[in-house]
Amino acid sequence: MSSLSMQPLPPLEGNPKTGSATNSRRPSRSSTSKPDPLSSIAHASASRIGPGAHPTGHPASFASELSPEENAKRLAAYAAVDEHVKDYHKVLGIGSGSTVPYVVERLCQEPHCNANSDRWYVPTGFQSKELIVKAGLNLGDVDQFPNIDVTIDGADEVDDDLNAIKGGGACQLREKVLAEAATNFILVADSRKDSKVLGTNWKQGVPIEVAPFAWAKVFQNLQKMGCEKPVLRMGKMKAGPVVTDNGNFVIDAVFTESYMRDPSELLHRIKMLTGVLEVGIFAGMALAAYFGYPDGTVAVRWQDGRRNKIAAPSASDTSAIV
Repeated sequence: MSSLSMQPLPPLEGNPKTGSATNSRRPSRSSTSKPDPLSSIAHASASRIGPGAHPTGHPASFASELSPEENAKRLAAYAAVDEHVKDYHKVLGIGSGSTVPYVVERLCQEPHCNANSDRWYVPTGFQSKELIVKAGLNLGDVDQFPNIDVTIDGADEVDDDLNAIKGGGACQLREKVLAEAATNFILVADSRKDSKVLGTNWKQGVPIEVAPFAWAKVFQNLQKMGCEKPVLRMGKMKAGPVVTDNGNFVIDAVFTESYMRDPSELLHRIKMLTGVLEVGIFAGMALAAYFGYPDGTVAVRWQDGRRNKIAAPSASDTSAIV
């Protein structure tokens, strides 16, 4: 039997001029750094809002770091916290959305931080839970605290009567539980979310959380109700639909202005559909809403019809937030 002839190995890939070998293998997973999934929560890092950080300046002192829109959100959040959170409040609900990180930021500053050791914070979802944990605050749950002193939450749109659309972040079920559990439910947003009639600025429709098993039937029934083109919300970085923190799907349903002028009636009709778990219409729930403006002012609207405006701070004012 003849022996196998040994063939010379091909040279290693390398620099064609020097012939030096290079390692063409891809780096292992352990050698690559993964992006922080919470890096998008830009203003919620522990270094900014940790329990040891107590900046005392007016938010205007941070304005150079923020766009006018972001600074407006911060002003609204700070004003709401200063007006409605008292030292004797022991349980706070923390909502969802792009304005809420500034709520937590303010709660970790003087004078509010002095009460945090004896205070519990209940989140509406993953984002607010991570904000609470990163800030070193006491994390609670609605099972422990079915009665909440104050819940502060963002909004996708708020009408003249303080009815709101919420659920753009797919947290509407938990948000509504915490809103109902609160003695005072407060909305914070920038001025773009303020409108006379729901659906004027928020064009994506009413977010509706549905059981996955029933989504197709709910979809059909919404069409029968008058929603021409309901949409099953799809994930942007995953195949398939968005899945809420509760394991459900979300349908976004656009209704005409005639429906949106009576949000309480629309809420009731949608809620009665079998398979619907919660509707992103918050009707008659908010005590007050705070809207920040790019010029530094904050407009406040109250449940009883009162309206007032908080003036923009002067550049030399570093003693108070509002």
